Amino acid sequence: MAMAQAGAAAAAATGLLVFLLYSAIHRVEEGHLAVYYRGGALLTSPSGPGYHIMLPFITTFKSVQTTLQTDEVKNVPCGTSGGVMIYIDRIEVVNKLAPYAVYDIVRNYTADYDKTLIFNKIHHELNQFCSAHTLQEVYIELFDQIDENLKLALQKDLNVMAPGLTIQAVRVTKPKIPEAIRRNFELMEAEKTKLLIAAQRQKVVEKEAETDRKKALIEAEKAAQVARIHYQQKIMEKETEKRISEIEDAAFLAREKAKADAEYYTARKLADSNKLKLTPEYLELMKYQAIAANSKLYFGDRIPGMFLDSCAFQQASLRTAQQTSLPAQESPDKSPGESPLRGEESSG
Repeated sequence: MAMAQAGAAAAAATGLLVFLLYSAIHRVEEGHLAVYYRGGALLTSPSGPGYHIMLPFITTFKSVQTTLQTDEVKNVPCGTSGGVMIYIDRIEVVNKLAPYAVYDIVRNYTADYDKTLIFNKIHHELNQFCSAHTLQEVYIELFDQIDENLKLALQKDLNVMAPGLTIQAVRVTKPKIPEAIRRNFELMEAEKTKLLIAAQRQKVVEKEAETDRKKALIEAEKAAQVARIHYQQKIMEKETEKRISEIEDAAFLAREKAKADAEYYTARKLADSNKLKLTPEYLELMKYQAIAANSKLYFGDRIPGMFLDSCAFQQASLRTAQQTSLPAQESPDKSPGESPLRGEESSG
């Protein structure tokens, strides 16, 4: 009986020891730090990844992530300046806690620091933004700026309240608005789309007209250039013809001048030659040759004898001239046009 009780006590002690060891040993994941509480007080020495031992039932721990994590804030109400209540379905905040700041942030804001520093701040900053803008601005015009404004506002407060906690990005989904307003926005977007289509069509027409105008301008410039080239070509042809004519005229003038100079030179030489050649003796010889070349000579009423000396020939010529003038005076009944020589010839 005593042996059985001793065995049961040993087994109970062993089981209690195993339970205590299981409760004392804990594991910390990679990318996390373990913070310890003993009697509700935060201990100053966090533990890194791996297996660690703590006093069971006296010391407790919580794991704090030190890598990038995404916190989601859902169904955030937002009232615009016009009094319209809208809801943002989900806001995602990507943040990271530096390991050196784990103890201070957990001590000031507990291990669930994101609820105080991120979730509550998201509600506050988003309502501040919505209350300062209209529904049109929040839903359409300034919606793309909400995430950046939230990020800047959160980081500005965290730099003061929780150094070491950084906001990497903020993603905001499209707000939910009342159905009637949503339909109006859809109609407005449809009309705006039609306006954009009309504007684009107008731009296309303007571009086509501009293209046609440029094309016509190019064609006109081309035609003008071609006409200018033809005009210049004609001018060059006329100038070439003019130069050819001038060259031909100059050549003709030179030939005529040379011909005239040659004739002048020939005439001058001939005159000089005649001046030297036509002496009184030569002229006398030529006179006799001319007389000898005549076949018939009629002087007066009979045929006189031929004299070879010049004196006799001169006297005969004088007498012949006198005789020819006398019958014209003595016979007025004769015809005025009848030659006295002809009469003498007929009488002879």
